[in-house]
Amino acid sequence: MYKIYINETPLILVETSKFEPNLGNGQNLAVRYAGKVKQLLQVVDMLEKTQRFESVTIHAPDIKKLWKDFKSLFKKIKAAGGVVFNEKKEILVMFRRGFWDLPKGKIDPGETKKQAAVREVEEETGISNIKLGKKICRTLHTYQLKEKRILKYSYWYKMTAPKTKLIPQMEEDIEKCEWMETRDFIKNCQPIYGNILEVLNQV
Repeated sequence: MYKIYINETPLILVETSKFEPNLGNGQNLAVRYAGKVKQLLQVVDMLEKTQRFESVTIHAPDIKKLWKDFKSLFKKIKAAGGVVFNEKKEILVMFRRGFWDLPKGKIDPGETKKQAAVREVEEETGISNIKLGKKICRTLHTYQLKEKRILKYSYWYKMTAPKTKLIPQMEEDIEKCEWMETRDFIKNCQPIYGNILEVLNQV
């Protein structure tokens, strides 16, 4: 199964044998993949233009082909970042481009995911002395850049660092960085990207 956030709506790709119909209020759309990429493009285009559904599921007998066909619509970019805890168990969060987020960024050529995750956290927030922990998960989301569709893979790691003064990387449009308790962040800071909430639920 794959979950990809498109315009903040989760698109779920799943094998037909594992598909469980949602008998809810009609806000969860499910379609069977007929094997034509044009059908996937229509769904992506719809999700980019509307947020009318809580989720959309596409199922197919061959999940590998479905995933391969879906990926063919996008340019792939890989990124890495972290959920950073201080000694008070607060997490490091930031506000950028109208949303609350966690620090992450593109993986440079020759870098490992772990190296990129630590470097991006340091650059975007100004902290140091980061201790890298275990991988949390991978998230997927899409966006458009210069009229091209991008599928972004983000790899997330748990980290710890001393509570220090934070310096937002203004040239990356980061307006502010803060240490917050996870519960307070989720409850009081809106909007938060859906994939970020997934990361926090798994950490």
